[in-house]
Amino acid sequence: MANIQGMNPIGSIGKLDSIIKPEGPAAGSSVGGKEFGDLFNDAIGAVEKYRVNAEDSATRFMNGETEEIHQVILAGQRAEIAFETFLQVRNKAVQAYQEVMRMQM
Repeated sequence: MANIQGMNPIGSIGKLDSIIKPEGPAAGSSVGGKEFGDLFNDAIGAVEKYRVNAEDSATRFMNGETEEIHQVILAGQRAEIAFETFLQVRNKAVQAYQEVMRMQM
């Protein structure tokens, strides 16, 4: 997994609380009792946990602790796959939003 020193790609996304809340009947829409923003924030948190786990695993390996190289590689791959999956879901959500906005009423 490529790691740019000093940068936190997931943490820089931030919380969705700063986005303008929708108005009208869809404003309170939820899926399974959770708002879309909450689900999105949960996904960001899960991806961040994978990233932190991979970083900790690599640090333990470099410090000579009991971490084995295959565990470090697996942790890095899990983090990368989680991030790529999240990115694709985000892209599809943005694409769907743009499509809805293009619809004529």
